Amino acid sequence: MTAKVRLGNQHPTQSVILPYAETLYQEAIETYEGSGRDAQEWQIGLSKHIFAVNEDGLWTHTKFGYSLPRRNGKNEVVAIREMQGLMNGEQMLHTAHRTTTSHAAWERLLRLLDKAGIQYDSLRATGRERIEIPETGGRCEFRTRTSTGGLGEGFDLLVIDEAQEYTPDQESALKYVVTDSKNPQTIFCGTPPTPLSSGTVFVNFRSDVLDHKIENSGWAEWGVEDQSDIRDRELWYLCNPSLGTIFTERSIQDEIGPDEIDFNIQRLGLWIKYNQKSAISENEWRELKVKRLPVLKGPLFIGVKYGNDGANASVSVAVRTLSGKIFVEVIDCQSVRNGNQWIINFLKNADVAAVAIDGQSGQSLLAQEMKDFGLKVPILPTVKEIINANSSWEQGIYQQTICHNDQPSLTMVVTNCDKRNIGSSGGFGYKSQYDDADISLMDSALLAHWACNNNKPKKKQQIRY
Repeated sequence: MTAKVRLGNQHPTQSVILPYAETLYQEAIETYEGSGRDAQEWQIGLSKHIFAVNEDGLWTHTKFGYSLPRRNGKNEVVAIREMQGLMNGEQMLHTAHRTTTSHAAWERLLRLLDKAGIQYDSLRATGRERIEIPETGGRCEFRTRTSTGGLGEGFDLLVIDEAQEYTPDQESALKYVVTDSKNPQTIFCGTPPTPLSSGTVFVNFRSDVLDHKIENSGWAEWGVEDQSDIRDRELWYLCNPSLGTIFTERSIQDEIGPDEIDFNIQRLGLWIKYNQKSAISENEWRELKVKRLPVLKGPLFIGVKYGNDGANASVSVAVRTLSGKIFVEVIDCQSVRNGNQWIINFLKNADVAAVAIDGQSGQSLLAQEMKDFGLKVPILPTVKEIINANSSWEQGIYQQTICHNDQPSLTMVVTNCDKRNIGSSGGFGYKSQYDDADISLMDSALLAHWACNNNKPKKKQQIRY
């Protein structure tokens, strides 16, 4: 007697599906299975949602995104949609990040049509393949994405394959191609982004749908919520619906390596919390981390930043190391409601060379309190000097003249930041990509770094006779 093969979880671990009473998936599955292939339960489930229609016969989900770990057969769902779209006379555009991927999608659809005995015309032109069914008028174009591709053309269905690489400039060129359709639909299909992924649209779409911020949109994913044990077989089955059909436990065993985060993303479907398009990448910041506290040389330089929203004040220190680098560390971030005494107490008990303060909400008040306590007159940077401080911080990271001890709060803010314009001469500052991450942490660190960097060690005068 043959033992029953265990199958992966057939239902999404997280999803947002709009209510619907009718779906046209059945005909689509029959068309697909006419090729001799059997749709898996999870593929049928996604197809139900994608083919759902409202009382006017229009797609319930004008936008639908889904994410699975690699090699689970996620493109078969797109093939089911496109195959039926050809039969229904729809005009479709399938886009991918790589030419090889869009070409593979074209070949996949051709094989299905051949095996189903459906007559078609096709054009093979690398990066611009096409399939048409003359009898229905259905057409599917296959393109490699660019920032201009699709402009001036109209389609009923837009497929964003390798959606983790879909960039905002590509979106601005493509999202309008379905505007003129009487029944438009866009499908996002991909895997969770890795630190090397260039796209942010997929990340933002997922976040917005899960937070119910956009209408007419659905989402489904298979994955863990937090970084997990890569050897937990129960998680393998939870996150991989095609485990037991397309691949086996043994093939997953062979994938296990030293990079646990990569395995979590690629095989367990983890959506990492930091943004892939941060102005300062996680890799750049990680390279500056010290293995142990370096030998510090000289006095401290202090940066104080009052947040732009007036809620918090952050304090950081910078000090030169024996090797000539500048070590930075955050001291604290507190609500402005706590007053400035905690800052004053720190300054009174430290060997401080200079203090730089920025932030209209508290800059002048702290400067006055420092004067009252007989402390050194602080530096109140001008806009030009703030721009200078931000540039100096960026150069210090690129040239690896900064070092740090990987404080979790500072690391989180630094690796999730965007640039913002300051002034009218091309200057920039930083802003956080998340509401719950206070950019003042990094701003105070870069102020301290700027003050320290500007204080050049005095050279001893040599007198020769």
